[in-house]
Amino acid sequence: MSTDLIAPATAAVPALRVPGLTVDPPIVLAPMAGITNRAFRRLCREQGAGLYVSEMVTARAFVEGNDKTTRLTSFDDDESPRSLQFYAVDPHTLAEAVRRVVAEDLADHVDLNFGCPVPKVTRKGGGSALPWKTGLFRDIVAAAVRAARDSIPVTVKMRMGIDDDHLTYLDAGRVAAGEGAAWVALHARTAQQFYGGAARWDAIARLKEALPDTPVLGNGDIWAADDASRMMATTGCDGVVVGRGCLGRPWLFGQLADELGGHPVRPTPDLPGVVAVYRRHAELLVSAFGEYIGCREIRKHHAWYFKGFRISRVVRGGLGQVSSLAEIDDLLATIDLNQAHPEPAAEGPRGRTSGARAVSLPDGWLDSRELAVDHQRALAEAEIATSGG
Repeated sequence: MSTDLIAPATAAVPALRVPGLTVDPPIVLAPMAGITNRAFRRLCREQGAGLYVSEMVTARAFVEGNDKTTRLTSFDDDESPRSLQFYAVDPHTLAEAVRRVVAEDLADHVDLNFGCPVPKVTRKGGGSALPWKTGLFRDIVAAAVRAARDSIPVTVKMRMGIDDDHLTYLDAGRVAAGEGAAWVALHARTAQQFYGGAARWDAIARLKEALPDTPVLGNGDIWAADDASRMMATTGCDGVVVGRGCLGRPWLFGQLADELGGHPVRPTPDLPGVVAVYRRHAELLVSAFGEYIGCREIRKHHAWYFKGFRISRVVRGGLGQVSSLAEIDDLLATIDLNQAHPEPAAEGPRGRTSGARAVSLPDGWLDSRELAVDHQRALAEAEIATSGG
């Protein structure tokens, strides 16, 4: 592994402090369906410090005790702080979920998802479509904050809006702050952008200007450590949220900690180092979920870990079908480890990269910022009983 160090940031950035929670350095792992399970969160904690959020959990499924949701809300015994993200469209259901979290000491932090752009969510009025209905958005945030009873912080994650003609982030940010959200995180894309194009960091700056007394976190296009420091310097935001940038690169959290701490930034692993981290990821998945499920979970990750490296089709294909750690070890043993890191081929965007698309919405959703009776019925269908995206 290379011992070359990247130049450090000019100065350490302050920790993110809200009542009941300190995030130091101010780095948050974004919830990602099928990715941010407790095995991946442990792997990230081993690499660096920050706040590592669970996969998205549906409030209704949580309240009803759905088996999948119960697995998603499990934490390692030594995981601290424990962070849950809820998806909800009904204030009463969300309040019941948060009250249970507090009463049973199930988490130290609750985040609310208003950023999901997936059509199956937005076509019912949920996710990134919901802040358009200002009153409902206010009621949901207020219900969660009241249910938390100052025991744990409640935060909000959202997008800029539905599209450029229907931006909601400034109004929603002010509402969330006014109702007691501990911070507001903005993915600087609209739902229409999906995951394509460039994140518009200027929107993060405008939100921070609008919320001088509430922490604002920026999300979007954090692919390398210096992206985080640039975002904070140019927008004034109080922390960063990292999503796709850490896919196949959990060591990014260590590099971010170095960068924001004002220390020399540790190097990106060479291929033997990448193989070791990938193998550790597989081991943690098997330990958490058993070999059958764990090996199926690791299958999706090999393309991200080995992006840009010369790996034979046989090995790549095999890693996409493994069913045991022994199979993984046999395949890894055939890789030629004497390869330089393939920058910039291995850097930059990964995960979902699909671009602009029409946003699926309930009929007449954009006609008014108020919630119509027909839309109440659509939202009832949006209160899905499954979790994870």
